[in-house]
Amino acid sequence: MKTAVWLYLFLFVAFFDLHAQYPILTPFAISLGAAPSFIGLMMGMYSITHLPGNLLAGYSVDRLGSRLFIVFSLLGAGVILLFQSQVTDPWQLLLLRSISGFVLAFLSPACLALLAKLTSNRTEQGKLMAGNGLVHTLATVVSPAAGAYLVAQIGFATAFNVLGWILIATSICALIFIRDNRFADLPEADRLQKESLPQMKVRDEGSPIPWLVFVLPIATSCAQGILSFELPLMSSTKEGIMTTGLLFSVVSIGALITLSMLFLNKISAFYRTLWGALALALIYFTIAAGTPLPFAIMLLFVGMAKGIIIPAIPTLLIELSGGSRYGRTFSVLSIAYSIGAFIGPMLAGQLRGQLSPYYIAFLALMIAVTVLPFHSRRPYTTNTHFSRN
Repeated sequence: MKTAVWLYLFLFVAFFDLHAQYPILTPFAISLGAAPSFIGLMMGMYSITHLPGNLLAGYSVDRLGSRLFIVFSLLGAGVILLFQSQVTDPWQLLLLRSISGFVLAFLSPACLALLAKLTSNRTEQGKLMAGNGLVHTLATVVSPAAGAYLVAQIGFATAFNVLGWILIATSICALIFIRDNRFADLPEADRLQKESLPQMKVRDEGSPIPWLVFVLPIATSCAQGILSFELPLMSSTKEGIMTTGLLFSVVSIGALITLSMLFLNKISAFYRTLWGALALALIYFTIAAGTPLPFAIMLLFVGMAKGIIIPAIPTLLIELSGGSRYGRTFSVLSIAYSIGAFIGPMLAGQLRGQLSPYYIAFLALMIAVTVLPFHSRRPYTTNTHFSRN
């Protein structure tokens, strides 16, 4: 699992760098003269430009492997951040964020596909996906507060330059240390299990994954997009940016708590996805209703629900994919996330004067929870080996 260790290390650096921008992009846009509706458009465009990249990534990763796409995404995102440090107009920022959305669209499908290919054992694949979620969360625990602190100390332009060079350096390291794995270097037992995959009762390799399954990723990313849009608008002062960064970190700490509960991996991925989404919907309703609870505590609960869902969704898709077409499977997953991340900030920016954006997040999640059980007419089953571990 040497490749997994390197991949986790690079993912940590990449996620740290990218999430450090969350609390500072909105204040930066406001400093350039952008209105909240324009900021919602900017966040939406970043997500919608993911779509062509996701479509290209699906087939390309399956045919060419993950390594070059990981390097391309990190290098491209770093260069764009260097340009971003020089912008003087909101429209320039919109253009760069749109290009960044396309470039980074390759990163998630490539990383998830490479992790899935490291072993053919369903239980081990589930653990690798949980590890990906854990690394992601560890990075996001400290990165928003670190990004806010960085801006408070050295300003927007220098902060973007620093983050850009970190991504460029990470891309060079990824080029040197990451190697694609196509089951060629697996132990004999794993190779034999890979050969027997088409005979397992997971799902016929030729059967498509039901589209209803992807409604939930759309809803969860819609809710996350709304949260990422709303929190930075609480204040654009330096002190407010620090507070926003800490609130993002609270969400990540909540996710870290449930990701650390390794016994949850023994529960069916379908039920973890379903009940985690229901809990997340109810928490957003609580926030929208103005329940007299500390906001930080409710954000902690948001993070805990996300910590259940984050590893469960890719694990569920691995089971439904029949052990093949990982690039295309995770490409469609990324497309679903991109659609939700586009819809969320756009709706929040347009409707926040009429109703709470958190209520929109609640509705999106409840719709997904309602339709998810109908993703298959037959009862949901997994192979015996997976269900007993």
